[in-house]
Amino acid sequence: MMNTSTIDKKEYTAVSLFSGAGGLDMGFERQGFRVIWANDIDEDACATHRLWSDAEVVCGDISKIDFSTIPSADILLGGWPCQGFSLAGPRQLDDSRNTLYKYYVKYLEEKKPLAFVGENVKGMLTLGDGEIFEAIISDMYQKGYTLFYKLLNAKDYSVPQNRERVIIVGFRNDLNVTEFEFPEKQDKILTLGEALADFPEPKPEDICDAPYSSRFMSRNRKRNWDEVSYTIPAMAKQVPLHPSSPDMEKLERDLWKFGEGITRRFSWQEAAAIQTFPRGLEFVGDLTSKYKQIGNAVPVKLAEAVAEKVYEKLNECLQKNQQDLRRGWWCNGNSN
Repeated sequence: MMNTSTIDKKEYTAVSLFSGAGGLDMGFERQGFRVIWANDIDEDACATHRLWSDAEVVCGDISKIDFSTIPSADILLGGWPCQGFSLAGPRQLDDSRNTLYKYYVKYLEEKKPLAFVGENVKGMLTLGDGEIFEAIISDMYQKGYTLFYKLLNAKDYSVPQNRERVIIVGFRNDLNVTEFEFPEKQDKILTLGEALADFPEPKPEDICDAPYSSRFMSRNRKRNWDEVSYTIPAMAKQVPLHPSSPDMEKLERDLWKFGEGITRRFSWQEAAAIQTFPRGLEFVGDLTSKYKQIGNAVPVKLAEAVAEKVYEKLNECLQKNQQDLRRGWWCNGNSN
């Protein structure tokens, strides 16, 4: 049954699980949502989140948090840990991180938000021949939600980065949502040159200078100013090269070398800008931690594009349901 207290609200509340530094949350806050509670296990990420948001940020293992202490909200946000799904590393069906989404589903079951938005890596679609993804979708469906999902590339939404991610959007069944349109691709691509224009030269201590591994040298890591970046990863030593670096040269399959000149990775501030965090936002922790928080985040502009569509759909649905209620009908078609 529809909670009538939510119908006339213009600002929707949100709870965020596996929030990290808050890229997804920040994008939603820019589109009419207010994050009231967030959780992550990483202490530095939680501290970073607190620097920009007014949410109650609870740091700790979600499996050990009493769900009765988590507030109800209009929408649930979160990108549960993706390491077990990622194409970038070993993919194990029994990776314990693959089951953390169950706490996300538990919130849906116990708190019944109007909607939810989940984000994860492309590899989630194919792990175990798609069985894990199907299990996740089935779990969410069985909790009473109509689901929509699509693989989006962040570069199509003002993010200067090639970054494919699965976005899952669910609406509670009694909202009667039968269709949902994901954001359309934008006509113009934001390039590295535009994103990093007038960016000051970073300090040496803000750039990872770890040795370049054989994995790093197995493929090209440099994009030019008129292109978008390769994906910003969570591991500092795998961060792509700055466009000022010389082009890499291919020697043979899975083996490249640096060209002549000064080669360097993106600084953490540049990586944050490529993830479309606002300039000047501080990240708590040492250099490795900062890169990790940035690389694990949902690009803010991608989140903002999705949030705009979700906000529109909720308004459309609740306005219709308000009209139905005035006629004496609940949104699920049953009379009041």
